[in-house]
Amino acid sequence: MLQITPSIKTTVERALVEDLGQGDVTTDSLISLDILGLGTIVAKVPGVIAGLEVALEVFRQANPVMETRTLMADGSKVAPGDAVAEIEGSIAGILKGERVALNFLQRLSGIATETSRYVQAVGGTKAHIIDTRKTVPGLRELEKYAVRVGGGRNHRYNLADGVLIKDNHIAALRARELTLEAIIHRARENVPHTLRIEVEVETVDEAREALEARADAILLDNMSLEEMRQVVALTQGRCLLEASGGINLETVKAVAETGVDLISVGALTHSVRALDISLDMK
Repeated sequence: MLQITPSIKTTVERALVEDLGQGDVTTDSLISLDILGLGTIVAKVPGVIAGLEVALEVFRQANPVMETRTLMADGSKVAPGDAVAEIEGSIAGILKGERVALNFLQRLSGIATETSRYVQAVGGTKAHIIDTRKTVPGLRELEKYAVRVGGGRNHRYNLADGVLIKDNHIAALRARELTLEAIIHRARENVPHTLRIEVEVETVDEAREALEARADAILLDNMSLEEMRQVVALTQGRCLLEASGGINLETVKAVAETGVDLISVGALTHSVRALDISLDMK
């Protein structure tokens, strides 16, 4: 279950301020605070639910005396018509929080649902589906949580989590006549021993050079399936191999079958389709 951290509380506060502005003029002009009701959050399509607690946190902040109940747990598979949570109290408070709560829940459930599809697609292989830093600014904590709910794993949370030497780092240093081996050695000398060093490569020869320089992980960027198989045979399990670049649901199984350890998919968060979820009032 998602723990509502201080940072998540702040994210919810900002979202409510953004949506409410100086107040909900429609609700305030029509519905008094003493009118009570029950709101039920309902899935409209099949999927995997994620973010129930953050959605309910929206209602609790909109009206602190609101009663909230989860009817399912994050990670549950839902079918059309399934009720996943209830909110009871001031109808005005429910209406003021409705859009913000659904925005969070629909997006996070969409991420969990899409992640679960990728995880299922690589079933029977050793590959793990991982996310990237291609998240909505300010929502990374929540979006990476949704990836885990869907059965995926998290890559770096931020730039301090590990060394990832990418093509632009390499281009800048090659201009100073550093080899890939020298670049990796420089990183090794300048970061704590506790940090993993991963390097992005585009060819089998670059992968060989990274392996010889004792990289902890090698990111295979936009390689063909045959090139991936060659690198898997070359490394023989001596370092982690991550495949990345243009991988989708139609191709991910074949990528996993090359023998790579990790498959990173930016689409899990940067272009996911929200899950259709609504709130019904009584």
